[in-house]
Amino acid sequence: QVQLVESGGGVVQPGESLRLACTASGTILDINAMAWYRQAPGNQRKLVAIISNLGDINYLPTVEGRFTIFRDNAKNSVHLQMNSLKPEDTAVYFCYAMIKTEEAGPSKIFWGQGTQVTVSS
Repeated sequence: QVQLVESGGGVVQPGESLRLACTASGTILDINAMAWYRQAPGNQRKLVAIISNLGDINYLPTVEGRFTIFRDNAKNSVHLQMNSLKPEDTAVYFCYAMIKTEEAGPSKIFWGQGTQVTVSS
């Protein structure tokens, strides 16, 4: 089985930075897209940033220019550098990965457990 383990959440003041990390472990043949989603209380989970295995990247418009997603394929990890954080960035952030675990089967979606990011003065 595959596990995604996240780290790096916390409480910061507006304008500060945080870096989230997520590492996949288990039976992994290949990792396609990796991404970060977030969910604020009372809201649906929303895509923040996604990076394909070829390095194609897309961001939620409200974070573009402040957040940077990057991955380390050798370590099966994805990171989210978050700068100039705002109170509206407060949410639980979830790691997402589409992983091939069997030769004769489709890739499957896996989620991390979530890490809280709170931006408050």
